[in-house]
Amino acid sequence: MATPLRILILAAEVAPFAKTGGLADVAGALPKALAALGHDVRVVMPAYASVEKSPSAGSDGLTAVPGGLSVPTGAGPFAAGVFRTVLPGSTVPVYLIAERHLFDRANIYGYDDDPYRFAFFSRAALELCGSSGWRPDVVHAHDWHAAPAVMWLATAGMSDPHLGRMPSVFTIHNLAHQGRSVRHVLAYLGVDSPPMLDEGWNEVNFMGRGIYHATLVNTVSPTYAREILTPAGGSGLDALLRFRQVDVYGILNGIDHDVWNPATDRHLASPFDLEHLASRRENKRALQHRLGLAEDDHVPLVGMVTRLDAQKGLEITGEVLHQLMGGSAGEVQCVVLGTGARPYEEMLAHLARYHRGTMAAVLTFASDLASLIYGGSDLFLMPSRFEPCGLSQLIAMRYGSIPVVRATGGLADTVRDGETGFSFGAFSAADFWMAVQRALLVFKTDETSWRRLQRNGMQANYSWEGSAASYVRLYESAIARMRG
Repeated sequence: MATPLRILILAAEVAPFAKTGGLADVAGALPKALAALGHDVRVVMPAYASVEKSPSAGSDGLTAVPGGLSVPTGAGPFAAGVFRTVLPGSTVPVYLIAERHLFDRANIYGYDDDPYRFAFFSRAALELCGSSGWRPDVVHAHDWHAAPAVMWLATAGMSDPHLGRMPSVFTIHNLAHQGRSVRHVLAYLGVDSPPMLDEGWNEVNFMGRGIYHATLVNTVSPTYAREILTPAGGSGLDALLRFRQVDVYGILNGIDHDVWNPATDRHLASPFDLEHLASRRENKRALQHRLGLAEDDHVPLVGMVTRLDAQKGLEITGEVLHQLMGGSAGEVQCVVLGTGARPYEEMLAHLARYHRGTMAAVLTFASDLASLIYGGSDLFLMPSRFEPCGLSQLIAMRYGSIPVVRATGGLADTVRDGETGFSFGAFSAADFWMAVQRALLVFKTDETSWRRLQRNGMQANYSWEGSAASYVRLYESAIARMRG
C-alpha cells in the first residue's frame, strides 16, 4: 500500500448522527472505507441538538473534548465546544462542533443565517486541527456547507503556520443547493475576495466558491460530472465548471454493504440472500399485510422511498401511479414512503385515498418500513428529473427489487436497461409509463428473465471499496498538484 494519508472530512450531516439525504450516507460510509485501506481519517460535523440527545452517537455516547475552541471570526473570537465519538462499527473519530446559538435548533437546515452557521462550522473545523496539532494531508469538503473551509484555505489560510498550502477536494452532491448569501459573510469568515462572475450584486455563492478555490473537484457519479458542464444541468454554474473542467471528476457513490444487507437486515420479516431468493416473498406478504393491501404473490407491488421534491420527478409520478392504480382491481399495488414538499404530500395522500386498497402513502420517516419496501416490492421507481448519484436504486437492486429509473446522473451509471432494471430517457410521463409497462410485462410473463434481473442486481458490487480507492487517487493528485 502507498503511504497512508491523513484525511480530514467535513460534512454538514453524517449518518447515523444526522441525516436528511444521501450526503449523510456518504459521509458516514466513505471514512470507514478509507480507514479500512489504512488511512488516518477524521470527520468533523456540527453538534446539532438532535445529535446531542440521540442514542446513535457511538457506543459510548459523546465525550467532551477538554478546552474547547476559540474560533476566529470577523466579529472577533467565539467560543465553541467540541464533542468526540466514533462512527459505529469502526474506530474513525467524529468531532462535533457545538455552539448553541447556531446549532441548537430543531432542524439541520432551513434558516436565514445558514451561510453564517456553516461558515462558522468550517472555520471551527480547521481551527480544531491547529489546536490538536494534527495536520491533515488533504481536506475533503462536502457540498456548499463545507465550501467556506475550501475558500479560507485557498485565500487567508495560505499563510497560516499550521494549514498553509493545504490541498483540498470539494465534492458536489447536489449542485442545485448553493448556499447564497450577502457578501458580509466573507468578512465574518475572515476572507477578502473579489466577486465572481456567477455572483449577483452583494452576493456570495458558496457552491461556486468551493468549485473555484478547491484544488480538485468531484461529483458523485461520472454522468453527473458531465451533465453539470451543460446549461441544462449546471444550475447557473456551468460556465465556472467548464472553466475548471480538467479538474472535475466523477466518482460513483457506494453503499455500506454491512448496513444494507438483506441477509442480516433486522427490519425484514424474512432475511434472504441470493441463494435463498424464494424467502423474499415473505417480505412482500408482510409489507402487504402492514399496509392493508391484499396478500397476493402474483400482484406486482410497486414501491418508492423518496424525498418528496421536484428533483425526484413527482410531477410525472402522480399521473403514472394514477394510471397504474386505475386498472382492474388488484392488478397493481403501490406503496410510497417519503416526506417533503406539501403539494406532493397532498397529491400522494389524495391518490392513496382514491385508490384505497391498492395504494398506500406513508408520509413520514420510517427506516424499518423503508427496508421492508426494498425487500418486499417487485418494482422500485426513481423517475428523477436529475440525480447526482442516487442510493435508493443501489439498495433496491441489492434487495432484489427491480428499479425503473430515468437515465440521468448516477441512475444512468448504475441501472443497465434490461439487465439490472429498466430505464427511460425523456423526462415525460409517457416515457416513464412505457418503461413501467415493459417491467410489468416481464414480471407477469417471464419468470426466468425476472429472476435473472434480480440476480444481476443483487450480484452487482456497489460497495465503497472501489470508490474509496478512487478517492485516494484523487487525494494523491490534489497533494501532488499543491506541491507543484
